[in-house]
Amino acid sequence: MLGFLSARQAGLEDPRRFRRAESTRRVLGLELNKDRDVERIHSSGVNTLDIEPVERRYMLSGGSDGVIVLYDLENSSRQPYYTCKAVCSVGRNHPDVHKYSVETVQWYPHDTGMFTSSSFDKTLKVWDTNTLQTADVFNFEETVYSHHMSPVATKHCLVAVGTRGPKVQLCDLKSGSCSHILQVVFAGHKQEILAVSWSPRYDHILATASADSRVKLWDVRRASGCLITLDQNNGEKSQAAESANTAHNGKVNGLCFTSDGLHLLTVGTDNRMRLWNSSSGENTLVNYGKVCNNSKKGLKFTVSCGCSSEFVFVPYGSTIAVYTVYSGEQITMLKGHYKSVDCCVFQSNFQELYSGSRDCNILAWVPSLYEPLPEEDETKTKSRLNPAFEDAWSSSDEEG
Repeated sequence: MLGFLSARQAGLEDPRRFRRAESTRRVLGLELNKDRDVERIHSSGVNTLDIEPVERRYMLSGGSDGVIVLYDLENSSRQPYYTCKAVCSVGRNHPDVHKYSVETVQWYPHDTGMFTSSSFDKTLKVWDTNTLQTADVFNFEETVYSHHMSPVATKHCLVAVGTRGPKVQLCDLKSGSCSHILQVVFAGHKQEILAVSWSPRYDHILATASADSRVKLWDVRRASGCLITLDQNNGEKSQAAESANTAHNGKVNGLCFTSDGLHLLTVGTDNRMRLWNSSSGENTLVNYGKVCNNSKKGLKFTVSCGCSSEFVFVPYGSTIAVYTVYSGEQITMLKGHYKSVDCCVFQSNFQELYSGSRDCNILAWVPSLYEPLPEEDETKTKSRLNPAFEDAWSSSDEEG
């Protein structure tokens, strides 16, 4: 490490290389935080989590009880053992509370003054964070499964909404009226839309996943709309006719772009996860093995950011499986929940992970503070470390 720092100071190393190596080390050491609790507010399962992208201090959660909770993740007590307190919540007695399960919550990408929520009660609500009152409500004819705002858009304020009907609607927040829902209906999907996600690279590219086994990429600027329908066989003829021109052999209920937007990860009820080139639509054929997925609705998974080798965190029954994105290697299984995990979110500033489960709990996973014992020699220390950890630091050892 000292050699790495000296080389960086002398201008011989890219300053970002040390940061990536340290971020990788921290992700590989994730473990259940024994010193931090997240206050339990939800009376039923936690479906969705989101950390605001400005300070990365406040987190939203939405539950099957229709309740929305806002947490402060900072340790203001300065005590070694502390609880992340709920700053405020939209409880069952709130006049604007969702009637049914909240499926998605998301902060407004550019500041913490606003957030959105969608529910099985067929509504998308826009909230003023300061007053905790609804600034706008969008009503739909069908159950809402998912929604998403572009993290990079500057020319539009569109919210993509996936519903039980085989269409995606775009709601314009700038209009400030339900009557101005953009009725952009994308033909192609034949069943309900279980997940939607805007590209973090291009503000006009939208990905949608459906129960019809298909994943589509759209350019919302075009009249025709659909750019690509992802094909797991990459255009090659398959003996199984039903798998032709489909992304999975079951419902596709999870989408997640990599942080650079160059690739798209999808999960399906066929217990498979696939990595796609988001430009060409090609299946990269990375083999992640069996990825257990019994969810009947949307599954919220996440990816790391700023590591030497990026990682994906996927709910896997009552655990969270951690894979390297581009090799498919399973690094570890994070165990701590008692029931199925439905969502997780990555905090990139400190390489922390938060997960929500049907056991009503939100757990925090943080990098372990492992330090070798004085009597351990270097050979023994290396033998205890994850191989990926050794690779990340091999260059610094040589330079030191």
